[in-house]
Amino acid sequence: MSKGYLKFAIAGLATSLVASFGLPLAAHAEISRAQTLCEALRQDAPAGMRIAEAVWRKTGEKAETPGAMGAPSPSLPAHCDITGVLAERTGVDGQAYAIRFHLRLPEHWNKRFYFQGGGGTDGDLGDAIGRMGDTSALAQGYAVESQDSGHDNARNTRPDHNGASAFGFDPEGRLNYGRASLKASAEAARRLIVRYYGLKPRYAYFVGCSKGGQEGMAFAQYYPDMFDGIIAAAPGFALPRAALAEAWDTQVFGRLVTPPGQAFNAMNLYKAFSSGDMALVRKAVLEACDKDDGLEDGMVADTAACTTAKVEPQLRAKICTGEKAEGCLSAAQVKALILSHNGPKTSAGRSLYAAWPWSAGVSAEDWRIWKIGSSNGQVPPLNVILGGGALAGIFTTPPTAMPADPMTLGRYLWSFDFDRDAALIYTTGGAFRTSAWSDISAHSANLSAFKARGGKLIVPQGASDPVFSLEDTVAWYDEVDQRNGGRAADFVRVFPVPDMGHCSGGVATDQYDAFSALTAWVEHGIKPDEIIATAGPATPWPGRTRPLCPWPKVARYQGGDPEKAASFACRA
Repeated sequence: MSKGYLKFAIAGLATSLVASFGLPLAAHAEISRAQTLCEALRQDAPAGMRIAEAVWRKTGEKAETPGAMGAPSPSLPAHCDITGVLAERTGVDGQAYAIRFHLRLPEHWNKRFYFQGGGGTDGDLGDAIGRMGDTSALAQGYAVESQDSGHDNARNTRPDHNGASAFGFDPEGRLNYGRASLKASAEAARRLIVRYYGLKPRYAYFVGCSKGGQEGMAFAQYYPDMFDGIIAAAPGFALPRAALAEAWDTQVFGRLVTPPGQAFNAMNLYKAFSSGDMALVRKAVLEACDKDDGLEDGMVADTAACTTAKVEPQLRAKICTGEKAEGCLSAAQVKALILSHNGPKTSAGRSLYAAWPWSAGVSAEDWRIWKIGSSNGQVPPLNVILGGGALAGIFTTPPTAMPADPMTLGRYLWSFDFDRDAALIYTTGGAFRTSAWSDISAHSANLSAFKARGGKLIVPQGASDPVFSLEDTVAWYDEVDQRNGGRAADFVRVFPVPDMGHCSGGVATDQYDAFSALTAWVEHGIKPDEIIATAGPATPWPGRTRPLCPWPKVARYQGGDPEKAASFACRA
């Protein structure tokens, strides 16, 4: 028996006695044992992993990164802060890769594990805090993990190979990004939790949005025994197909600012619509669909009822009678909006992804930043600077190398041939024995194993999400429901958020607590028949509340104060 193991055994016994029975220990002794156990991890890590850092953090230390929208970094409770490394290797592209994970083990553990999802193309270790508004999962006693999905932006970014998407030139890098790193890092965290506390977690949760939502779906589908409850918000579970939509929108809106015979310039996309133009589009959507939920309140709650057939006449009523001017739309702008909302198609009309819902959040700045760039032209379209490199380097086979600048990426998307090139997300070749779709999608409607183990899944998504279409998500849910005899709601629920953008934002009630709903469902069997959401201070109605309803139900006005959730009920 090694001295390191003996140290773990003695300190771990004391920690597990406190965790299991609440046995009193002098505060200074308890901290000393926890700190000793923490520091010993680096010298005596479980087999198959390397502990790069194991540091005891005292109560009140600040997180390394600020909160959302520049919010102050939260103060943290006393905890063991661990950085671990798995599967160090050299890729087929000659780059050094590894799966890095970040794990925080609080002094006062609630016997629960919280896995924090990533975002974008990942490559960032994450802060492993589990932010929840003004608090955090760590502060509530959860052991919290995040991970980089098998590549490091600081090490693996190559400006001449699509920038941060360069890992896509390595087959194992793609698979780690899609799902393999998730299993490896979650298993490593569980081993360290048992080593540190002497106990397995009583409950385990995954929470993520966007790429993190894709990760939640991957866990539910590929590794269903890992988590009791999952929040997969705005899930990028069809990432390669959604990337086709980014190319489609770049071309559709690009034609508005690129006269025949001229070269396409992605930095001009913002000129396709002014802020005033987008306000007119919002007005047209509200005129067509605002009343469908029983109340004219500046929100489109019944997303499914808001069809192109209803919106198009209102848009056409705003077409300029003469030359284009502020206060009216051009016929070309209306055509482009309809083409965009119909989603990418081949020249024969075959759908390549999904259509998009018409939503009043279309006028929000975060919607246009993704599609065409900021209104002042200072921020290039995220569809170009993020989507272009990802489509070329990660989601198509063979990958295409290019400089990661907006002009080059924009030209790639502008020249993308949907009849010829769209199939590359499904192809294999060379070192790539599996397709990007196989490696990265998590779009299966077969959740039988997750259901059988008693797992619960909540999927919130904004109706104005400009990155991943809500229509794709609800179509997936309908298929899950069909496979389960109309009983999918027993273990999975999709919550559309009217007019909300990608993960948050928009002119919407975008502040809600899905995690409390999930834990109540998992631990107490309380089904989430609604989740109360609140409008933020930047909306026209700060403090307004609405119930978020599980698809296909809609929050319908029942009478009473129109600003209060209690005046609405979730109905078909």
